Amino acid sequence: MKDKVAFRAIGVLSVVIPLAVAFLLFMPKFFKLSDNDFSSLPHLNAVLNSSTAICLLLALYFVKQGNHKLHQMFMTTGLIFSTLFLVSYVIYHSQAEHTLFGGEGVIKAIYLTVLLSHIALSVVVIPFVLLAFYFALKGQFDKHKKIVKYGYPLWLYVAISGVTVYFMIRPYYPI
Repeated sequence: MKDKVAFRAIGVLSVVIPLAVAFLLFMPKFFKLSDNDFSSLPHLNAVLNSSTAICLLLALYFVKQGNHKLHQMFMTTGLIFSTLFLVSYVIYHSQAEHTLFGGEGVIKAIYLTVLLSHIALSVVVIPFVLLAFYFALKGQFDKHKKIVKYGYPLWLYVAISGVTVYFMIRPYYPI
């Protein structure tokens, strides 16, 4: 019975989070907090994504070393960084004007490929991450490993591609 509730909650969150983010991105005036300067948030977001990627890599290292305690600590910390990133990302994009990429030609095609894959996979990875954490917390490590086989590389890609997008668009942020 508890599994059913957890799976339902994971399913709801996997739909509600992307829909809420999309709503707040496309309806920025709906959620105006103040006239404060939010221009430092993209930089913070890059730090949070970088920190997530580092935690994921360290967690992989420690699980391969058989140190499950440090693996768990780094995965949990990575989830916290990802959650903070999501909150900061939504705040920034609901408060600031959208920044357009100014590059042209091949570099623009590369940027758009990385950006679109980052966005799509950031939606896809949500249930993988939540299920992996759930199975780990429940001690269902066979199920955890099956989910992580696909979810871990997706999550790592999303974290690294987020930083890549930041560095590519950084020159075009308003000063």
